[in-house]
Amino acid sequence: MILRQKAHSFVQRAARKSIIAAALGMALVSMKPALAAADERLLQAARAEQDAVIASLKDMVNIESPSADAQGIARMADYTERRLKELGAKVDRRNSTTGPGQIVIGTLKGTGSKRLMLIAHMDTVYPKGILASQPYRVEGNRIYGPGIADDKGGIAVILHGLKMLNDAGWKDYATITVLFNSDEEVGSVGSGELIANLAAEHDVVFSCEPSAIKPEILLLGAAGTGKVTMQVRGKSAHAGANPELGRNALLEMSHQLIRTQDAAKAVPGTQMNWTMAQAGRVVNQIPESATATADMRLTVSDGFERLERELKERVKTPVIPDTVTEISIERGRPPFVASPASREFAAQGQAVYAEMQRELTLLPMTGGATDAGFAARSGKAIVVESFGLAGAGYHARDEFITVDAIVPRLYLLARMLQQAGLMKTGGPAK
Repeated sequence: MILRQKAHSFVQRAARKSIIAAALGMALVSMKPALAAADERLLQAARAEQDAVIASLKDMVNIESPSADAQGIARMADYTERRLKELGAKVDRRNSTTGPGQIVIGTLKGTGSKRLMLIAHMDTVYPKGILASQPYRVEGNRIYGPGIADDKGGIAVILHGLKMLNDAGWKDYATITVLFNSDEEVGSVGSGELIANLAAEHDVVFSCEPSAIKPEILLLGAAGTGKVTMQVRGKSAHAGANPELGRNALLEMSHQLIRTQDAAKAVPGTQMNWTMAQAGRVVNQIPESATATADMRLTVSDGFERLERELKERVKTPVIPDTVTEISIERGRPPFVASPASREFAAQGQAVYAEMQRELTLLPMTGGATDAGFAARSGKAIVVESFGLAGAGYHARDEFITVDAIVPRLYLLARMLQQAGLMKTGGPAK
């Protein structure tokens, strides 16, 4: 997940300001689901599937698939296409609208009424050749490997959860759509629109990014992302002979960065931090242009527009005469804020975990971003995030999943798919 930088301070401020996702999510965390008996046949099927999940993880980790590596992505697409066909799915492969990636879409037809969608991603952040220094390995309860949790564990849960249900003869759905994209780690720029459009045609979307380990979670909210650019235009001049004839864009940008550094505080539900800057070409010239870039996060749907207005208002008056400062925002993933129906559905996951005498936490918000933001953009589908395996070390050395969480995560996805198939209300508008 490109957002795995948790941005804890942002999450804490959002919670203090009673962002809807946090407020409602915390209410759900405190709910005590009624204890019910587990579906023993399904639970036994999950236990029987554990070794096969581990074998699949080994296969996928040993296929290096950085987002920019067309060959590695193609190998992962071949692998997932084959596995989906083994489940009886009709498979379609599409090229991403940008970049070298491919999208694998599998479709299963049932006899019920609900349209269900599962999403995960095939790409990783690790460079090609990483297996030489970080190989797949098993150490006790942990299995290590680049991308094993984020998000090849999510792919494994989907493939084996569906196999369990297929073996049980479960057909209580109209359509199950499985989408594996290959550019999530670079913002899903070539697949996000497809995810959003397909999700709007479904009743429930299960996004399978990894779960935390302690506590194991389902996620109810994730920040959207954007890139803010400040462009300053001045006038060049000789820095030694006649600097007074110039208009120093670098100096003006410095003033404007100070003016705007806390702009997000005036727009609740947003965060912005200036992170990069560039000005000048040679040391003996007053720079005529300067550029700065900021990382933006948001948890409100209108955050892009409101922050852009705030920034433009702050920079409209120059400090250095005859300079001009312009602001633009490149929109990334939209924020994911679970709807009331999504929260109600996620709460059923707590009851499913209680069947196994385990606890499941509904996490209100993370400062990162996921494809659940695209899936929930239309507001038509129930969307819940983090059905993948429990793990840690994402985007870092020694990423791992825990073996003892495999069975519970398989059982959770399978039981929640069954419950989604029986839902009487909710889903997309007609």
